[in-house]
Amino acid sequence: MSLPAPLTGVVPPLCTPLTPGGAIDTRSLTALAERLIGAGVSALFALGSSGEAAYLDDRARRTVLETVIGAADGRVPVLAGAIDMTTARVLDHARTAAGLGAGGIVATAPFFTRTHPVEIADHFRRLRDGAGLPLFAYDIPLSVHAKLTSQAVLPLAADGTLAGLKDSSGDDGALRRLLVEVRRRGLDAGFSVLTGSELTVDGALLAGAHGVVPGLANVDPDGYVRLYAHARAGRWDRAAAEQDRLAALFALTDAGDPALMGGSSSALGGFKAALHLMGVIDCPATAAPQVPLGEEAVKTVRHVLEEGGLLP
Repeated sequence: MSLPAPLTGVVPPLCTPLTPGGAIDTRSLTALAERLIGAGVSALFALGSSGEAAYLDDRARRTVLETVIGAADGRVPVLAGAIDMTTARVLDHARTAAGLGAGGIVATAPFFTRTHPVEIADHFRRLRDGAGLPLFAYDIPLSVHAKLTSQAVLPLAADGTLAGLKDSSGDDGALRRLLVEVRRRGLDAGFSVLTGSELTVDGALLAGAHGVVPGLANVDPDGYVRLYAHARAGRWDRAAAEQDRLAALFALTDAGDPALMGGSSSALGGFKAALHLMGVIDCPATAAPQVPLGEEAVKTVRHVLEEGGLLP
C-alpha cells in the first residue's frame, strides 16, 4: 500500500515477538499487527528500535517483514526499518523491503564510523534512489551518535530525498524549530515530521508535528489513537488528560532493576511482558543478550497495567 503524503497519525513501531528459543513468533506478530490495525492506527513500522532490529539477523528481519506486510494486507501501509552501519548494508535491507511490498523505508545516518553531514546527505540520497520508496530519516542520536540537524534535514526534504523524519532525539526545542522551518518553507504538505517522544505527543502535535511513533502503542494503541484524535479536533484538555494517563502507563518500562539490566532491556522487556500478560503474544522473551525481566519486575508490570485499566 502506498504512503499518503504527508504521513499522519499514529504509527506504532511493532515489538517483535519471539519463541522461547529465539525464533520469530509469526502467530503472535500477526496477532499484534491485527490488534494495532483494529485500533485505528495509520501505518505500521516494523524493525525499529522497539522491534529489536539491531538484534535480528537478515533471515529473521525478512520473516518479520513478510509477516507484518502479510498481516496488513493492504489495509494500512508498512514502514520497514533498514537500520545498519553503512550505506551498502542499509541498501540491501531497503531493497529486500521494497521487494516484499513495504510502503516506505526508515533509516538512520551511518554509524560506527564518523560521518560528515555531506556524507550523511549522500547516504540518504543513495538510499532513496536505490530503494525507490519514500524514505524517512530516523533521528536517534543516543544510538547513532550523530544528530540530524535542521540544516541537514531541510535540504533533503526540499529536494524530495526525504518523505519524512522520525524524531527520537528527545530535543523538543530542536523539533519545534524544525517544524517552524518546515512550515515557513512550504514543505509541510509533503514532508512528514513524526515524534518518537511518546510522553510529549500532545505538545509535539500542538507545535505542528504530523504524527507519533510510540513504542507504548504496542500496549495501548487505543490511547494514542484517542490522543491524536483529540489533538486534531482541538480538544487540547482531553489530549493532555490522555497523555497524562499514558505517561503513568509508561512506568512499566522502568520495571527492570537498573543494577541488573540496561534501560533498553527494561523497556523492551516491559512492553513484551505487558503484551504477554494481556494475552496478545505467547512469550515475553527478548533477544539475546538482553537481560530478561525477573519475577518481581513482571509483577510490577502487572500492577501498572491494572492501575491503567488494561488488566482486570
